[in-house]
Amino acid sequence: MIDAKSLLDQFLGGKQLGGGKFGGSGKTTDYADLAKRGLDTLGGGKGLAVGGLLGLILANKKARNVAGNVAVYGGAAALGLLAWRAYRNYQEGQKPGSAPVAQPADIANVEPRYLPSAAPASNGQPFELALVQAMVAAAKADGHIDAQEQQRLFSEIERLQLDAETKGAVFDLLSKPITLEAVGGSATNEEQAAELYLASRIAIDPDHPDEQAYLKNLAQKLQLPVELVAHLDRQVEATLAPSKAA
Repeated sequence: MIDAKSLLDQFLGGKQLGGGKFGGSGKTTDYADLAKRGLDTLGGGKGLAVGGLLGLILANKKARNVAGNVAVYGGAAALGLLAWRAYRNYQEGQKPGSAPVAQPADIANVEPRYLPSAAPASNGQPFELALVQAMVAAAKADGHIDAQEQQRLFSEIERLQLDAETKGAVFDLLSKPITLEAVGGSATNEEQAAELYLASRIAIDPDHPDEQAYLKNLAQKLQLPVELVAHLDRQVEATLAPSKAA
């Protein structure tokens, strides 16, 4: 059986910490203690190049970084952290352009309901799989994954140290069309909707009309308030900031 959280972490290039406080191996990770140790910062100049599977898929697109939190806290926890920070700013009536951005110490305050492991997707499958699907769909939005590019990806993925079931799942995602309805319909609440948008926004560089239209249509499908979308964009842009300075 596919380890959904591990697959999400592999897509984002993050590393798991034994499952953590919010699920996985059942062991407890003290995120507050991790934050006190100062293990990298969001937007602090220690960006980690998008690794793993997502980095491979985005290899021929504009180079970008994701913040140290993805590597330190794991992909799933990082998405939950960004969603929580965006929601808090939105609920407090902050202006998106100047709203606070997520910091490592915030991980100790994140409510479990903001994390992907909190509830399954609408189809009953682990929500982490829905997030992976959202990232692949977003990466395909500009049409750069044609038959030739798909074959290159298959060859590269075949060389990775992944079990056969995981490879099969990734091949399936890359080879089959993923509709906007499928991505948007996997959310069961607004927290999940926000995380789907975040995952998609991380995997897309909206400098092309097709990509901009994709994100706009996805936000509408997810029924996210316009102001909340602006706060979600703010968190992602801050996370990706190191790549802009590179």
